[in-house]
Amino acid sequence: MNPAIRRVEYAVRGPIVTRALEIEQELRKGVPKPFTEVIKANIGDAHAMGQQPITFLRQVTALCLCPELMKDASLPSDAKERAQRLLEACGGQSVGSYSASPGIQMVRENVARYIERRDGGIPARSEDIFLSTGASDAIVNVLKLLVAGSGVSRTGVLIPIPQYPLYSAALAELEAVQVNYYLAEERCWALDVAELRRAVAEGIQAVSPCPLWVSPGQVQSRECIEAVIKFAYEEKLFLMADEVYQDNIYAEGSAFYSFKKVLKEMGPPYAEEVELASFHSISKGFMGECGLRGGYVEVVNMHPEVKAELSKLVSVRLCPPVIGQMILDTVVDPPKPGEPSYERFQAEKEAVLGALAEKARLTQEIFNQTPGIHCNPVQGAMYSFPRIDLPPRALAAAKEKKQAPDMFFCMRLLEETGICVVPGSGFGQKEGTFHFRMTILPPTEKLKILLEKLSAFYTKFVKEFS
Repeated sequence: MNPAIRRVEYAVRGPIVTRALEIEQELRKGVPKPFTEVIKANIGDAHAMGQQPITFLRQVTALCLCPELMKDASLPSDAKERAQRLLEACGGQSVGSYSASPGIQMVRENVARYIERRDGGIPARSEDIFLSTGASDAIVNVLKLLVAGSGVSRTGVLIPIPQYPLYSAALAELEAVQVNYYLAEERCWALDVAELRRAVAEGIQAVSPCPLWVSPGQVQSRECIEAVIKFAYEEKLFLMADEVYQDNIYAEGSAFYSFKKVLKEMGPPYAEEVELASFHSISKGFMGECGLRGGYVEVVNMHPEVKAELSKLVSVRLCPPVIGQMILDTVVDPPKPGEPSYERFQAEKEAVLGALAEKARLTQEIFNQTPGIHCNPVQGAMYSFPRIDLPPRALAAAKEKKQAPDMFFCMRLLEETGICVVPGSGFGQKEGTFHFRMTILPPTEKLKILLEKLSAFYTKFVKEFS
């Protein structure tokens, strides 16, 4: 078989999750455990964690799937009008038909208008937008376009550590070379251009760096984004900005700045020359529609001939799921003031984002009360990545079991408490440090219990191995 596939790893759904599923089966069979359920805090799956769908999004989807619901007087008129427009844009007025490979033209135009509004009027064009099966699919397609060469001319991709395991998995599959740059944990996971320079200087000896991946783990300042753009210009790097968490900003004084907006406002030579791909998804934000698979990539300053090749690559996969495209349309063009669905939509959106902000605060507060656990403020996104101090005897016990120390800790946590989190080694971390990653998505009361249980287990674990 393809040896590149054997090298692919995906920690978010790795061995610890496999064991969590086995434990669930054991609980169903009545095997006695010191807990009654497995709490999966390993993945950012909002609805699986109890978040309720946004009503307008689902009403439009239901109407598109079952047009006979147009006769239902209980459904609002703006949802019916939206569904009708979307159906008219489909072949045979059915969501069961293929769309154009880059996506339904009406939806691409609405995405362009959304980006223009978001960026304060900076123009966006529908022909630069490709709809996708979530952001993941678009990311892999852009990488396929960029990865080339062999030996020292093989493409190296700069990725942040800690990283989202999709990146390393995609690079392994494409046999690209992963060039790591480390985010500064002591400065709340800040991105440091000096560290980027170090990574390029070391990487260039073995590979030819091309894309620079900027991940959304924490909120980056405008100054930081400008510095990254200047660096990409100097080094002739293609920028890939994972901006799926643009709605998820919780920290006071923080704000989302899109790479495109900053790039265009920097003016020449950067605005015309730095190549950028920006990704967004319906899986995150306030929507959490992970299973419906919708997203987009906008390409900026891409040469027309290269863009034509991307169009060809996208066409091989026929089209993204049409239902995902329809959800995306409702996200980028939500109900407006005065429309029947506006007040309910706004209230539901604000409730989700408000609850996430509260859970971000709670996570940092409870973890940092426990000696040995160090948790940075959760400024954005849906996860925390706490550092844990592990005693030497725990490291020795992990070595005996041929496990990474943080995997050893996380497996013991799962077996004894039913809490499933992912070891930091699956995301990358500085040598000699140990972390775990967990989502903040469980309902607030459940999250509080989870955090307290996890902190108590850590204290007991350290005592056992001291």
